[in-house]
Amino acid sequence: MTFSLTILGSNSAIPTLTRNPSAHLLNVNERLFLIDCAEGTQLQIRKFHVHFQRIQRIFISHLHGDHFFGLVGLLNSLHLLGRKEELHIYGPPLLKEIIDLQLGASKTTLNYPLFFYPLSFAGYELIYGDDKVTVHSFPLLHSVPTVGFIFREKKQERRIRKDLLAELKIPVTEMQNLKRGRDYTDERGRVFKNEEITLDPPSQRSYAYCTDTAYTEAILPFIRECDLLYHETTFMQNMAASAKEKQHSTTIEAATLAKKANVKKLLIGHFSARYDDLLPLLEEARSVFPNTILAEDGITIAI
Repeated sequence: MTFSLTILGSNSAIPTLTRNPSAHLLNVNERLFLIDCAEGTQLQIRKFHVHFQRIQRIFISHLHGDHFFGLVGLLNSLHLLGRKEELHIYGPPLLKEIIDLQLGASKTTLNYPLFFYPLSFAGYELIYGDDKVTVHSFPLLHSVPTVGFIFREKKQERRIRKDLLAELKIPVTEMQNLKRGRDYTDERGRVFKNEEITLDPPSQRSYAYCTDTAYTEAILPFIRECDLLYHETTFMQNMAASAKEKQHSTTIEAATLAKKANVKKLLIGHFSARYDDLLPLLEEARSVFPNTILAEDGITIAI
């Protein structure tokens, strides 16, 4: 099953010629989730060949412009392109008023149903779930109310060994029971333990998105042992004072959290436009947490 992340924007507030502000696209079994939507996101979607009519849900972390200024433009483009399928948005309560005001000012009535779900910022909260994935939000530490998101794959069913299907003549009526972990008794009364004729399901994968935030260990219980952690690194460690003042994080701080949370891989991004060369940021983070990679516009990471 697909579980992959495409970086649509990796920079902080000011875009550069090669880095757009924040937007990530998560593909979970061909369900597309857009996480933040900076100005220019719909251009990035086209540039990196994403079929954006397939986006079903949009998650906005907070109301700084580099995380949502592209949203209404995207909604309008979907409208102009004839979208009919419903779209679901999760974000700060005030975002609903902003969307309504902008659409109202242009006298736009969307062709498709739009559903809005306000975030509470109160704590760890389940905000979405289906048969494949759950999404929780949790508070971050920033100058305006901000949340992180963690996407977790639901446990899949066990897999029946194909080499034993014909040999044991397992009837179709028993398939679902075997997938759910039950033993199998054949027509002669022989009992086969489930673990003998099935394989363990794939491990449950997870992706945590921690954008604008100062260093805070309060998030550790929510991100612990996740497969891929995205954590902002607006500054290098020599600008720790600026990071603290602006409630952002440094490379060393993000790497320290990744190490303490025992995550499998760290993805750093939200880079200040002052950095033309990102290699020093990567090297600094890797000095604490070696399995670190850069968020670069257009890359896709299989989780």
